[in-house]
Amino acid sequence: MIFKTLTALALVAGGSSAALAQSAAQPSPNATADTAVMGPVDLAQATPSPAPDAAKPYGPTPEELRLLAKAARMSQSVFAQDFYMTVGLGAGMVPSYEGSNQYVFFPAPVVQGSYKGYNFGARGPGLFVDLIKDPVLPKVEYIAGPVIRARIERNNRIRDAVVKRLGSRPIAVETGATGGVKINRIFNRFDSLTFQADAVFDISGAHSGAIVTPQVSYNRLLGTKGVVNISASADLVDGDFADYYFSVDAAGSAASGLPRYRAGGGLKSIGTSALVGFDLSGNALDGGWGVFVLGSYSRLQGDIADSPIVAIRGDADQFFGGMGVTYTF
Repeated sequence: MIFKTLTALALVAGGSSAALAQSAAQPSPNATADTAVMGPVDLAQATPSPAPDAAKPYGPTPEELRLLAKAARMSQSVFAQDFYMTVGLGAGMVPSYEGSNQYVFFPAPVVQGSYKGYNFGARGPGLFVDLIKDPVLPKVEYIAGPVIRARIERNNRIRDAVVKRLGSRPIAVETGATGGVKINRIFNRFDSLTFQADAVFDISGAHSGAIVTPQVSYNRLLGTKGVVNISASADLVDGDFADYYFSVDAAGSAASGLPRYRAGGGLKSIGTSALVGFDLSGNALDGGWGVFVLGSYSRLQGDIADSPIVAIRGDADQFFGGMGVTYTF
């Protein structure tokens, strides 16, 4: 739960400023797509030069001036640059281990950005890169790229004295890929629906297992001022992962007093999260400071929920609440 929650915190919260940028790229009802994405504007060159007409004065109409001004503002946006990044720090209360009913304070960095149309960002304590460069203002965007991250589950901060006797687990290094599709403009010009999945496996020899995390999320922009994101996800794990983190062997049973238990793979958890973020200047186009609040809930399933460290010493219901600040440049 700790790792999954931090993934949501860093990915979604870090993406709030980037998501707000999409609203800047969306044309107004009276503007064309070309006008909305045009580069730096020379008003003298861009102003149409109509033929003399007694019924119409020289120069652009008020509507044409409005569109030209909007295009000029967009060309000066931080998101019009080849490179931009959002960095920040979030913190909240998380279970001391996945399945625990005791909570600890946990800080987490936020990183999200783009370089020449290629997006990158945090995946919990790790990084992903989207290698597909989508066109401007697409109806459908595609996501595909590598993921690498660390799993610090059961490594430290275990509050339960009994579970602590089972010993700590070395940090696992997991790598794999992420892929998905994002559909823009579902109900209006400022929302999207994303279907995505991560598939990673341990390359460090810690749990030596694999994890697949499918997720669906709905993103709704509040103009250029804020963002609301709601998501649902699940974790599926293999037997090696389940055994490493949730089994109790003979030595562990003798040390802790918990019954022996062998956990099998399958559905580990299902959960949902919600995030609200705001740009402090009221205009995400200029970058700068933002804030977010995040809450999530998940429930452990199957063999994982039946493990003694959950069923006896902890709780299958897992909660997270956090908040943080970001800075976009």
